[in-house]
Amino acid sequence: MKFDAVVGNPPYQDKTTGDSTQMPPIYHHFMDASYTISDVVCLISPARFLFNAGATPSAWNRKMLCDKHLKVLYFEQDSAKVFPNTDIKGGVAVTIRDNNKNFGAIETFTSYSELNSILKKVVHKTDSFLSEIIYSAFSYQFDETIHIEHPEVESKLSKGHKNDIFSGIFNTLPDIFTTHKPKSDQTYIKFYGLSQTKREYRWVKKSYIRNHPTTDKYKVWLPNANGSGTLGEVLSSPLIGKPTEGATQTFISIGAFDSVEEAERTLKYIKTKFARTMLGILKITQHNPPAKWEKVPLQDFTSNSDIDWSKSISEIDQQLYKKYGLSQEEISFIERMIKPME
Repeated sequence: MKFDAVVGNPPYQDKTTGDSTQMPPIYHHFMDASYTISDVVCLISPARFLFNAGATPSAWNRKMLCDKHLKVLYFEQDSAKVFPNTDIKGGVAVTIRDNNKNFGAIETFTSYSELNSILKKVVHKTDSFLSEIIYSAFSYQFDETIHIEHPEVESKLSKGHKNDIFSGIFNTLPDIFTTHKPKSDQTYIKFYGLSQTKREYRWVKKSYIRNHPTTDKYKVWLPNANGSGTLGEVLSSPLIGKPTEGATQTFISIGAFDSVEEAERTLKYIKTKFARTMLGILKITQHNPPAKWEKVPLQDFTSNSDIDWSKSISEIDQQLYKKYGLSQEEISFIERMIKPME
């Protein structure tokens, strides 16, 4: 059976499976089914797939973003403006799919024309992005040594996650992560994480932690969950991690630098309005994994850089605008939309 057109608002989640916070999405199945019964389909749905985010399969997200017959008619990040008293992370979108028209593939979706043109200029001038030097919140892991010396540890951790150094690990394993460095001939390193809601350092045996590229290097830490996904949002207290320091799953790590100067320049860069604008292209929820930084161009943080990192953050922004050939309209867009960080 074929219809001239399909218009609708499909169910978004399977309410018969999982709890209220983990119900799996099903709207993508309805969208696919609609496309089989009509050449013209207009639906409203969660918008996360447009940013390759959420729980819909990544392969399906990419298929949609590469579909030349698909077009976004409307996007609203604040879902409550469309559905009062409803919080849909990442917003909602109205899409049309017309099998008889070629709209051109979306590829990377942005809700502002200025952001589209900025992205095109940046991609044209670079082929390396900051995500290439970011380590995920799950990259630090326990070594098997801890389970040999403390077999009771596994029973205190989530099933199937015996090596995860999760956010609440300080409170779960206070005898492993100690507030003071033990008097011992063993080598200890400092770990950065949360005790209750307070950021703290704790000491842990180095042998209990798997080798990590950043352990003996300088790096920049920032939260694995930050803000709500608003364009250009302020990053929550990023800081520099020193050699012989690691971090729990509360944080992601940027870089594995030999000098503190490189880490300081990186810290300045992620505070710029330019970098946070580029981050906002893919980051549309609080989640802040490395993949969300795939549109933020990588810079040279050494003394050979084409950026003078000794300047203030606002002055560095001006250098970046010039480097990527931004127009006055595009610069005004960033300056108007993005709050400064110092």
